[in-house]
Amino acid sequence: MRIGVPKETKTLEGRVALVPAAAGDLVKRGHEVWLEQGAGLKSGFKDDEYTRLGVRIAPDQAALYEKGELIVKVKEPIAGDLQHLRKDHLLFCYLHLAAEPALTKQLLDIGLTGVAFETVELPNGDLPLLAPMSVIAGKIGVQVGTHLLHQPMGGKGKLLGGLSATERGKVVVFGAGRAGGASAALAAAGGANVTVFEMREDRMDEMMRLGNNVTALYPYHDVVAREVASADLVIGAVLVTGAKAPHVMTREMLKGMEDGSVVVDIAIDQGGCFETSRPTTWKEPTYVEEGVTHFCVTNMPGAVPQTSSQAICAAILPWVNKLASGNWRDNAALTRGINVEGGRIVHPALQGMAL
Repeated sequence: MRIGVPKETKTLEGRVALVPAAAGDLVKRGHEVWLEQGAGLKSGFKDDEYTRLGVRIAPDQAALYEKGELIVKVKEPIAGDLQHLRKDHLLFCYLHLAAEPALTKQLLDIGLTGVAFETVELPNGDLPLLAPMSVIAGKIGVQVGTHLLHQPMGGKGKLLGGLSATERGKVVVFGAGRAGGASAALAAAGGANVTVFEMREDRMDEMMRLGNNVTALYPYHDVVAREVASADLVIGAVLVTGAKAPHVMTREMLKGMEDGSVVVDIAIDQGGCFETSRPTTWKEPTYVEEGVTHFCVTNMPGAVPQTSSQAICAAILPWVNKLASGNWRDNAALTRGINVEGGRIVHPALQGMAL
């Protein structure tokens, strides 16, 4: 099969879907791999690292999409990509369509088959292609939140970990999956007091084992409001597979926070889990609501493209192999990942969405 890897076009997105070694493995399996010129540069991979392994270079976006049958990219297609996508393309990438009705309609109009990384689902409910980027986003959420609490950034001037004769900072995390768990672990390791809201008992137990400065609680409304009001940093990492994220923090709760506090919405790709969230980019990453700085960048892992590209590539390569083999529809995890096909919405979480 001809596999096309385009350059990512989202604002300040530096990832590439296939690193050279992975692309080389596909070539050895008999596939024809095409890379758009310069697609790996922001991740630290030059074109000649690909060509040495048998990868072919397409001079521009149009040529790349013309050559490819299976299009493997990281982020959802935007304006430049959409004009080149065809009905016969098999598209494999993050789509997050629950928060993108306009994109959903465009993909339906094209009629292609779109398999989303975030909805490839194993029988036990695990999401293997979402996991690595969730961990990275969870870590970035704490790193960025810590920085935004600095006074020159408009923050309240709080050092999260504290030290002798000072109070520790407080971090509240919604969700104890891969993203929320990574946030909680990093915040706890840095010395902050951490409260994690989670419904699953096994995940609450896991969070409690992070250390004596971590508390795991069930998200009762009044308890959430109390904990948010005393938080310096709130991180949202709530996920419903393929569906729009539920709002777990209201504007009224936000009003209870001190000015200069920070909220980071990792769920923004799926519409956001805070009532006051709206998508931002790395170019203009923050805004202020009710005196609280909001960070809601829709491609957080794109800030560390070398690490992210290596991680996502290792996760997706076995699935790219299956898709390129031609008999991938026998794989239940991949068929669960189909979002749109032949002008139809396929994934149950998207059916009934207003277009």
